[in-house]
Amino acid sequence: MKIYMIKYIGFLVIVLCFMIQNVYGQQQVMFTQYMYNYLAMNPAYAGSHETISATALIREQWTGMEGAPSSQTFSIHSPINYQRMSLGLLVLNDNIGVTNQTGIYASYAYRIPVSDKGKLSFGLQGGLSTYNARFSEVSITDPTFSNGNIKEMHPNVGFGLYYNTSRLYAGISTPQLIQNIFDKSNPDSDSKILRHYFTAVGYVFPLNRSLKLKPNVLIKMVDGAPMQIDINANLLIKEIVWIGFSWRSLDSIDGLFQIQVTDQLQFGYAYDFITTTDLSRVNNGSHEIMLNYKFNFYKIRVITPRYF
Repeated sequence: MKIYMIKYIGFLVIVLCFMIQNVYGQQQVMFTQYMYNYLAMNPAYAGSHETISATALIREQWTGMEGAPSSQTFSIHSPINYQRMSLGLLVLNDNIGVTNQTGIYASYAYRIPVSDKGKLSFGLQGGLSTYNARFSEVSITDPTFSNGNIKEMHPNVGFGLYYNTSRLYAGISTPQLIQNIFDKSNPDSDSKILRHYFTAVGYVFPLNRSLKLKPNVLIKMVDGAPMQIDINANLLIKEIVWIGFSWRSLDSIDGLFQIQVTDQLQFGYAYDFITTTDLSRVNNGSHEIMLNYKFNFYKIRVITPRYF
């Protein structure tokens, strides 16, 4: 009975947090392996792999807790005829408690060489997201959620800038510019999508012939919530294996592992150790799996491994 009550309370806390986030908090998922899934944050990243690149990522957050967040993304992007223009496609799905968000977004990037080694990219994205909140499933046990279900579709657009060389990357972006209102049938609703602002930077330092060190910093800002900072460092061993650790403010300490299985296939795994005391007592941490595959139809040399 005690375990059941803990899970039930945890479930309600998650749903309440989601409702509060609609008004004040951070609504977009923060991936631990964001540096390998950057199109989900910045449309200007499209085409940066210089070939057709597809990435799938699955995140199971706060495992062991009923109604915990579960997120999946799939992205694919490529230059157009290996020229300055690039296209990308992002599909996302996010579940938390009795709520679900799905979306599909197309990206366009224009990449300009600014030196012999670097390119500056300007990116735009546009698409649709659907929001489905089944509050009737909770109102049976808690009258707080007796206002009924919400199922809506919202268009949105985003913008980003991205600069990269073979060893450096830096980007700023806001993936959702339109602050759509949730529950449009309720004239008193003040719940809305909030703009999120991302700034990311990373650099690869050669240590010796077998080792490279890559620190990354990601800053996430949104009105009404504390600024969140993700700092991590990854060690590349013999151009094949990445091992790293991250610290995410107000959230977790994370371990990362990636392996270059072949010249075209990369596998990654991350585990988050939750540092929030209340949550750490009722869950078993968070797991994240990433797969990236780079197509090489024209036998053009693909840089392996990709640092970003």
